[in-house]
Amino acid sequence: MPEIDKDDNYWMARALTLAERAASLGEVPVGAVVVRNGKELGAGFNSPISGCDPTAHAEIRALRDAAVRAGNYRLTGATLYVTLEPCTMCVGAIVHSRISRVVYGACEPKSGAVESTRRTLDEPHLNWQVETVGGILQDECGRVLSEFFSRRRAEIRQRRQQGSGKE
Repeated sequence: MPEIDKDDNYWMARALTLAERAASLGEVPVGAVVVRNGKELGAGFNSPISGCDPTAHAEIRALRDAAVRAGNYRLTGATLYVTLEPCTMCVGAIVHSRISRVVYGACEPKSGAVESTRRTLDEPHLNWQVETVGGILQDECGRVLSEFFSRRRAEIRQRRQQGSGKE
């Protein structure tokens, strides 16, 4: 079983602040931070809607930021902290970037590719092994998502009511 690092809560809290920034922009609230040697190397939050970019997931943005700062697309020895379990696309980017460890908060039952819908990182054909730890600040990460989608559903109901003349 992978070990929880003493700094995991600290860095997940940082990722949560990025998730909240995404929510404030109307994006699904997911935040990510790449850390190496105890220092933030890259950060990102979801922005596919505002960026008109289907690949602009928090993880991808954080990996891009870290690679630019490191001057190398290989991020060996780094940990990616993300508030929501990564999808298949993000898992592929994690492997290609050579991230050593992924720490995530909430599980993603519909498209999570670390443990929920499939265990992509456990595929024997992959040329890179990644340690994973899930459930760090899980309640807080889940709450940010639940509150966001609850607000979104309320807004949709309100628009429907206004459109039909109901008060």
